[in-house]
Amino acid sequence: MRTIAKLAQLIMRHAPETGMCGTPMRRLSLIRTNEPSAPVPAVYEASLCLIAQGAKCVSLGEQSVVYDASRYLLVSVDLPLVGHVLEASPDMPYLCCKIDLDLAALADLLVDERGTAPRRDLPVLAVYPGDPDLIDAACRLVGLLDRPQDIAVLAPLIEREILYRLLTGPHGALLRQMASVDSHLNQVNRAIATIRKGFQTQLRIDEIAASAGMSPSSLHQHFKAITRMTPLEYQKQLRLQEARRLMLAGGVSAGSAGFAVGYDSPSQFSREYRRLFGAPPRQDIARLQTAQDYVGAV
Repeated sequence: MRTIAKLAQLIMRHAPETGMCGTPMRRLSLIRTNEPSAPVPAVYEASLCLIAQGAKCVSLGEQSVVYDASRYLLVSVDLPLVGHVLEASPDMPYLCCKIDLDLAALADLLVDERGTAPRRDLPVLAVYPGDPDLIDAACRLVGLLDRPQDIAVLAPLIEREILYRLLTGPHGALLRQMASVDSHLNQVNRAIATIRKGFQTQLRIDEIAASAGMSPSSLHQHFKAITRMTPLEYQKQLRLQEARRLMLAGGVSAGSAGFAVGYDSPSQFSREYRRLFGAPPRQDIARLQTAQDYVGAV
C-alpha cells in the first residue's frame, strides 16, 4: 500500500518549482508552493483534492474548511471559493494533486445500482479523513507520469477506481446525487456549465433555467442554496477571475481585460474588481507578480 509520503515524492518530482500545472492526464493537476499564500478567489471544479504535504483553507461564503495530509477535500459542483495555503516552506513545500471528477464515468458506474433516492441535504464542500485506498490509487495515477506510454490504457482504469472508492466511502450518497439526472445538484451543475460557457454575455435567466430543466424561481432558489450566491453573482465572479487571469498571464491592460469579459464601464469593472480581490486591478496584479502568491485552485 502506497503512503502519503510516496505521493509527496511523486508530486515533488513532477510539479513545477512553484504554482499549478496540468499533466498529460487532462483530469490530473499538480501544485507546489514554498510559502503560505494570500487568500485567492478561484472557481474549483467538481474534484477530489489530496494534499500530500502542508495545509490549505478554502471558504464558501461564511463556511470554511481546512484540509491537509490527513484530510482530503471533495467539491461536488464548480464553486467560486476563496483559498489560501496555511502551511508551506522551502524545506516542506505545500504539495497537492487535484483529480477532476468524470461525471459520465460516475453515471456509468451507477447504471446497475439499485439504491435509495439521493439525499437532498448533503454538503457540496466538505473534508473527509484520509483513505489509504484513495492515496494508493492517487499514487498510481501520478506515477503514470514516469511511464507516459501507459497513460492511455491505465489512467482511465485508475480514475474509475478512484470514483468507485468515493462511491463506497462516506460521501457515496453525494456522488449518487451528482449523477442523478433529476437531482437539484445535477440541475444546478448544468446551469453552472451554461453560465461558464457564456459568462461574457448578458445573463438570460430563462435560458439558463431551461438548460437546467428548472423554472426560473426554482433555479434561483436551489442555485443560491448550493453555491451561496445568485446566478448573476456567480457570473460576476467568473468575469472578474477571467479578467485577473488575462492581466496576470497575458499582460492585458485593465481596460482591455474588463471589456473582454463583458464590462462596458471601466469604473464599474474597477469597483467590482476591488470589492472581490481587495485592491484595484493594477495594484492587485503588481502584488501577485511580486509576491508570487497566486497558487491556483487546489
